Amino acid sequence: MAFTLRQLRYFVAAAESGTVSGAALSLSISQSAVTEAIRDLEADLGVVLFNRHPRGLEITQKGHQFLRHAQGILAGVADARQAVASDSERLGGRLQVGVTSLVAGYVLSDILARFRRANPGVEVTALEENGDHLEHLLIGGELDVAVMVTSALRDRMALQAEILEVSPYQLWLPNGHPLAAAPSVSIGDLAGEPMIMLSLDEIEEATRTLLAAFGARPRVAFRTRSVEAVRSLVATGAGIALLPELVYRRWSLEGDRIVSRDVSATLPVVQVGVVWRRGAPLAPPARDFIRIAQSQQRR
Repeated sequence: MAFTLRQLRYFVAAAESGTVSGAALSLSISQSAVTEAIRDLEADLGVVLFNRHPRGLEITQKGHQFLRHAQGILAGVADARQAVASDSERLGGRLQVGVTSLVAGYVLSDILARFRRANPGVEVTALEENGDHLEHLLIGGELDVAVMVTSALRDRMALQAEILEVSPYQLWLPNGHPLAAAPSVSIGDLAGEPMIMLSLDEIEEATRTLLAAFGARPRVAFRTRSVEAVRSLVATGAGIALLPELVYRRWSLEGDRIVSRDVSATLPVVQVGVVWRRGAPLAPPARDFIRIAQSQQRR
């Protein structure tokens, strides 16, 4: 039996919510329908997509691999519908988007460009703010959607989030640093190294918490809200940095090389997602923005 688009939608909803009940709520269907669809999909594929536990669902490695393809298929179907829409079905109106500083130039710009191409009749305004304030604006109805770091989302009862990207932390080093050539790098190797801290979207707090968990105390050499400043400082040897992979680039603006290394420890990840007010009716521009954001995920 070939899998269906309905099974893919239910699977993606379960992967994003982490629970059958959460998927059922977002889809406005029964929990048994979600459970049955996932079971049939696993039987058709011959793999286990989720590990079940009392707290919900944990997606497996095979599930992660299939999720990318499922999201791509659903996005392709939505694109096909949009391509044949008549001029009378083209969207108009306004869309108010919020974004946090960390993801403004790395995630939002591509989504907005694609949205504007698909919906030239929609007036788009974007506001860059910190995560707490964006949550406040979403709950108050002053924003339609926001693209932001969702790892530290505070009001999960009032807000609904769809994860667009999961980005692990990496170690950034100047070219030629001894750790760049080491067979492996551990948290202990970072003790005493001057650290360049990025003070955006709880990144500094997460970095300090991470190092403290391993008994390492960061020696902060420089603190900045600019990712480009971190690149330049690391590349010129002023210090090292622990940052999400999504903002890594090999070169600084000055043309100096930056090396990234994985660290042999369980590092946290940064989740970036599109967020909107739970239970609120979404206007067509907001729904299409979410669809386009989903299809823009890194494969």
